[in-house]
Parts: sequence; structure tokens; C-alpha cells
Amino acid sequence: MEEFNTNMELRVLLLAIYKAPSEDSLKDVLKTMENSNVFDLKTGKKYLKKLKELDFLNDNGLTFIGTQKAKEVELEFKL
Repeated sequence: MEEFNTNMELRVLLLAIYKAPSEDSLKDVLKTMENSNVFDLKTGKKYLKKLKELDFLNDNGLTFIGTQKAKEVELEFKL
């Protein structure tokens, strides 16, 4: 959990998944992040794995915990 709190790219990815249109796949979100020069595809895949380890993400998308965390991150960016 400490890594999530200190890794801005991981937090931005969670927020991007939360904000992505429902028809976008996780791969689409990773490609968008790569095209925006946030990180490369390989790093994005590592981050997805980390989000799954933290139980923020599963095969169906964001978990309840992941959605709550994404909302917290969104509020931080609004401040």
C-alpha cells in the first residue's frame, strides 16, 4: 500500500481506469497513458499487476475498494 501512496503514476493509472469510458479496455487505457507519455506499455502492465495485487482491480475491472481509492485520488487532484 505504501507504494501506491508514493507512486504518482500508479495513482494516475487508477484514476484513468476509473474515468475511462465503459467501452474502453484496460489495454486501451494503457495505450492512452503511453501516448500521453506518462509511462511505457511495459511499465503500465507492471502497474496493472500491482493494482491487482492491492485488490483495486480484478478481471472485471475496478473492485469496490479500487473505486473508492480512485475517488480519493480524484479528490486529491481537485484540491
